[in-house]
Amino acid sequence: MHHHSRIGIIGAGPAGLTLALLLQRSGIPCVILENRSRDYVESRVRAGLLEQNTVDLLQELGAGARLAAEGLEHHGVIFSFNGNRIRVPFDELTGGRRITIYGQQEVVKDLIATVLSRGIDIHFEAEATAIEGIDSTQSAIHFTQNGAAHTLRCDVVAGCDGFHGISRKTMPPGSYREFRHEYPFSWLGILANIAPSSDELIYAYHERGFALHSLRSPSVSRLYLQVDNEDKIDAWPDERIWEELSIRLGTEGWSLQSGPIFEKTITPMRSFMIDNMQHGRLFLAGDAAHIVPPTGGKGLNLAVADIRWLAQALIHFYDTQQNDLLEQYSTNCLRRIWRAQDFSNFMTRLFHKQAEHGSYENLLQKAKFDYIGSSQAQATTIAENYVGLKDI
Repeated sequence: MHHHSRIGIIGAGPAGLTLALLLQRSGIPCVILENRSRDYVESRVRAGLLEQNTVDLLQELGAGARLAAEGLEHHGVIFSFNGNRIRVPFDELTGGRRITIYGQQEVVKDLIATVLSRGIDIHFEAEATAIEGIDSTQSAIHFTQNGAAHTLRCDVVAGCDGFHGISRKTMPPGSYREFRHEYPFSWLGILANIAPSSDELIYAYHERGFALHSLRSPSVSRLYLQVDNEDKIDAWPDERIWEELSIRLGTEGWSLQSGPIFEKTITPMRSFMIDNMQHGRLFLAGDAAHIVPPTGGKGLNLAVADIRWLAQALIHFYDTQQNDLLEQYSTNCLRRIWRAQDFSNFMTRLFHKQAEHGSYENLLQKAKFDYIGSSQAQATTIAENYVGLKDI
């Protein structure tokens, strides 16, 4: 069966769905292909930290009503080094900008509901198997759905299908360079049915390893521990997790509340990116082109930033028949991606145990931490990066 549209979007995550809404607002038809079911993508737990830029765009697109009602605004963040805490006040240092805690799966639910309400075509359980014609003016995405073969013919393909998707694999050999960095530790993450013990996120360096206190709602806590890459979930019963979190996050006069854990995962820490996100009529966005460790909260937000550039370029192309913004897409995206890679690497190296207590590396970490507390300029740099830069 053959289908036709101007833009073929592979992937119904935040990137693909946001692009569809931006295009639809400008009258540009598109079709979204998603290889998973709707239930799966709406329940897939991912990041939960939204930059100010991302929140503003969701509101602008009419997909932010539930976010406004249920999202938890944070006006600062707490950093801890062996129990010594400092606070970085976002709003004071960035002119009132902030972050919002709201699970990625909730963002996806809201975006899907908005996309469907506006008549945008989504094919769930539609697996893209090949992309052809990206060097011509008419591309084709071959996909299967319910055992039948289909072809979507389109002017442009937007590859929003993640690290393992087909889009990056379709880029010609030699058309980009890869950059990879594997960190020598992982995160053990939990979700627990317990009210958060802090109104703000706590990033903690401890001589036993990193810990992060986060949250998903007023009744659900999200917490993380630095563990070895070889660690297994079975080695971490609930009692051990809460004990270790209490030690690493602890400070005088404050205690961590524990409760029933309903999810445990171990996630390796890694960075990945490519230095060219386009070829012909194929454009990559989000995890298809870059991954950052979650320490800086940039994954979803970077994907949305990519889409802002891609939507602007596509709208300009159809309005003027000029390719200039499409040709600049990678260059425009990569400025922010490299900045996010650097910030994520900085946060990861600052708070994770990488050497023994009292070593040269450890004392450098402590010096960097102390400087945040003594320098408004350094605190402002962190705040600006954390809430999302406005001008790149």
